[in-house]
Amino acid sequence: MDQSSIDTLRAQPVLPKNHIIDGKSVAASDGGTMDILSPIDGQVLTQVAKGTATDMHTAIASARAAFEDKRWAGQPPAARKKVLMKWADLIEANALELAVLGVRDNGTEIGMAIKAEPGSAAGTISYYAEALDKIYGEIAATPSDILGMIHKEPVGVVGAIIPWNFPMMIGAWKLGPALAMGNSVVLKPSETASLSLMRMVELAHEAGLPSGVLNAVYGEGAVVGETLALSMDVDVLVFTGSGATGRRLMEYSARSNMKRVYLELGGKSPNIVFADAPDLSEAAKVTAGGIFRNAGQVCVAGSRLLVEASIHDEFVAEIAKATEIMRVGDPLKLDTMIGAVNSETQLQQNLGFVETAKAEGGEIVMGGQRILEDTGGYYMVPTIVKGVTPEATLSQKEVFGPVLGVTPFETDDDAVRIANSTIYGLAGAAWTSNLSRAHRMVRDVRTGVMHINTYGGADGTVPLGGVGQSGNGSDKSLHALEKYTNLKTAWIKL
Repeated sequence: MDQSSIDTLRAQPVLPKNHIIDGKSVAASDGGTMDILSPIDGQVLTQVAKGTATDMHTAIASARAAFEDKRWAGQPPAARKKVLMKWADLIEANALELAVLGVRDNGTEIGMAIKAEPGSAAGTISYYAEALDKIYGEIAATPSDILGMIHKEPVGVVGAIIPWNFPMMIGAWKLGPALAMGNSVVLKPSETASLSLMRMVELAHEAGLPSGVLNAVYGEGAVVGETLALSMDVDVLVFTGSGATGRRLMEYSARSNMKRVYLELGGKSPNIVFADAPDLSEAAKVTAGGIFRNAGQVCVAGSRLLVEASIHDEFVAEIAKATEIMRVGDPLKLDTMIGAVNSETQLQQNLGFVETAKAEGGEIVMGGQRILEDTGGYYMVPTIVKGVTPEATLSQKEVFGPVLGVTPFETDDDAVRIANSTIYGLAGAAWTSNLSRAHRMVRDVRTGVMHINTYGGADGTVPLGGVGQSGNGSDKSLHALEKYTNLKTAWIKL
């Protein structure tokens, strides 16, 4: 990856995009389109089809037909594996094109995007491709005249609603295990960042995925997302996004066919730094990356920094020093460390949280303002606020932006109490040299992922799932296959 190659790809026009239904490019049924704005400069990047309820019904019918005639589910595992492996290879071969397209669409800095988007997606697809022919049924312990067998079957049609922050990575978390198990999928990408994910869907068909097995419909959540969630012909719905939308999806399930709904929702993840952390300078550097990379637009971002009181001032100074060198700017420049905020709406929301934090007694250590406004893009200085109480808005509400709240604590029990004082439970971390303390933090902090002496970087071999109002079920690892599998018992009298 070099700057010249990035600049060449950046200069290429992005042609208007349609839905992908039954393996074909399909315009919206009413001819509607939506503008896609680039957060880099606020300019229209391209247009995409603006989906209707009719479009979504057509895509669901295509997925159902593909599942019922077993054009994918009926293929031998080795054949499905071959297609998915080829898909992963195509993603890898087109990685820079995909990464640059995604950055133009959502603003993630290119250094992160190349690894987190096509790099991660290719790895995820190949992981589940390798796993799919190693999923065995079971033989139950029965009397000698009975044969009890447990079959593992695909659930049918899966609806997947994907967010804008890491569309390829999170898309692959859903598509990899769902397709590996033989399901058909209807994908609803984000309205504001979907281009790289849709290109990934095109590559799936180039790899040999049969038509109708993977359909994708652009559009507004209130139209095509709602239609997908209310469908009587969707068996499982998976979603990553806000808690408010997650609640609606569960309601839609109850109002329709009681489809299983798996949610990965918000987080307000605590990053706990004890005085005996192995290296405070390293902890500060990693902590800064854990909240400010991708402009804080990361589900598991360590947005609450809890610091032992005896080192509070020292560590706040360290993290400010680590943050000051993180260059904010054009996300397609290799020396940029923090890219653009996804949208004007998101940027204004971030700034509003800073104003609220000040009004509630927080002290701005650094940042808190918009920058580079003359570019037309959406950029914000990474912001550190100290003096944030556990009850403050900044401690309780997910910002999803580059804003870090700092809260001191006195004892281990204080740290755990503050860490567990929100409705969320997605991720967390503790920095300590004390092995017993580390294990207590893992045990006592209520969260799906707990880091020790690091933040982020957990790979696809381990699950990501939330507790509390951070969601249910797990993405990643072999455990994710369970969401897309039905168990069927065969009870046979011999």
